[in-house]
Amino acid sequence: MIGAHALLRSLLANGVDTCFANPGTSEMHFVAALDGVPGMRAVLALFEGVATGAADGYARMAERPAATLLHLGPGLGNGLANLHNARRAGVGVVNVVGDHATTHAKYDAPLQSDIAAIAGAVSGWVRESTLTAEIGTDAAAAVAAARAGQVATLVLPADVSWNDGGEPAPAADPADAAPRAEPDAVREAAQALSSGEPCVLLVGGDATRAAGLAAADRIAAATGARVLTETFPTRLERGAGIAPVDRLGYVVDVAVQQLAGTRHLVLVGARSPVSFFAYPGKDSDLVPAGCRVHALVPKEGALTSGSATAALEELADLLAPGTAPRPAPAARPELPTGPLTVESAAAVVGALLPEGAVVVDESVTSGLGLPAVTAGAPRHDWLTLTGGSIGYGLPAATGAAVACPDRPVWCLQADGSAMYTISALWTQAREGLDVTTLVYHNSAYAILRMELLQTGAAAHLAGDGARARDLLDLGRPDLDFVALAAGMGVPGERVTTADGLAAALRRAAAEPGPHLIEAMVPPLVP
Repeated sequence: MIGAHALLRSLLANGVDTCFANPGTSEMHFVAALDGVPGMRAVLALFEGVATGAADGYARMAERPAATLLHLGPGLGNGLANLHNARRAGVGVVNVVGDHATTHAKYDAPLQSDIAAIAGAVSGWVRESTLTAEIGTDAAAAVAAARAGQVATLVLPADVSWNDGGEPAPAADPADAAPRAEPDAVREAAQALSSGEPCVLLVGGDATRAAGLAAADRIAAATGARVLTETFPTRLERGAGIAPVDRLGYVVDVAVQQLAGTRHLVLVGARSPVSFFAYPGKDSDLVPAGCRVHALVPKEGALTSGSATAALEELADLLAPGTAPRPAPAARPELPTGPLTVESAAAVVGALLPEGAVVVDESVTSGLGLPAVTAGAPRHDWLTLTGGSIGYGLPAATGAAVACPDRPVWCLQADGSAMYTISALWTQAREGLDVTTLVYHNSAYAILRMELLQTGAAAHLAGDGARARDLLDLGRPDLDFVALAAGMGVPGERVTTADGLAAALRRAAAEPGPHLIEAMVPPLVP
């Protein structure tokens, strides 16, 4: 069979049955092969950053990789921002990137580029498939790398795809069980947690699922340690019946206050905390002076490995035998009324969030009140912007909805970052996905207004700073998200009151398919 058929059959045999695609000429044999390999679902995205972000969101919820199909180096380059987010999340993605035929490469055609160099910025595994006979084994190796939590990029020259001689690779043997934490690391962490000195458990990776949080809470109940998650966890299970946990603050001063006085910091599937940026007069390393860091389980590794949860359960059985976790009680805020604000919008979300929802959060400053008002909502999953590269929310919600067609997906989306990947709405409409997008429209890059102050740059503004502030403003002309959504087949409405937001969310829940609600809120940072 031709190489493209062997590739598709190998992906399917190894558990990859969904491909988010934006193809071009060099990928046409892959496209044609889809009709001969009906098990592969191909989802068209109008921009490569939507395809890569959707693959990330899919993998976080499906707990297995999706593929992307991208066109040459420029297509891969367009998808890099959301591949960066996937890499920082430890989420596996299989990129299939078409290349010029091997016989054509020497002519330096206009789209010729160093694809491997571009891929290397985000990929833990890169390979060019140069022999049609080996395309199946190359595909299986890419999936294995993705299942280990890496972004895997397979470069596929066009003639390798169209040539005969391809052989599909069979399903690979299941990977060995994730290694447990080293006994010395467990012993050291147990000694720290039972020392009587102030301790913090900082959890990430698979430890932010219900089982890991339950074990962490048992340890906290027995030892007095505090539990925090990383600022942006990959997938956080939360809500009534699940042990609650606070997130480490994004703002440096908040994070410093949370960690102040800590003598032992135990990392379980998390990296040692640092500030997102450097700020004049502030430390980049957030570990307090005199605090010892104990790395029980490193951040690296697949989200689904279970190693972080297993380590917490081992510690809990050692330090807290017979201690039960303390789940969050069911609680919802009262539905507010009156003009819409960041606070009232959060309360509406907390009051109406449905059971089993998947929340994709790129609300940025407009979402600061959300954690508190949703802590007692019905059980749900919360996906966050792990790598900080904006334009993640709409694509990730698209992929999560493909992975979980029986669950409502709510995308809580800031207006500025929505514009990076707004075409994801078209894919949602085409696929009939149950995604409700709530756009917080404050007409500003409010997070950058905050950073202007945090970095001290505001002190250097000349005059009234009009030219600088103009770069942080989204007016002139004003964005119209209802019109943008309508142009891509998604019904939308604009709301200015808390009552209107509640009614719009209820209408969206009662109808199949995607919806957009444009919530007009004042910016948190004037």
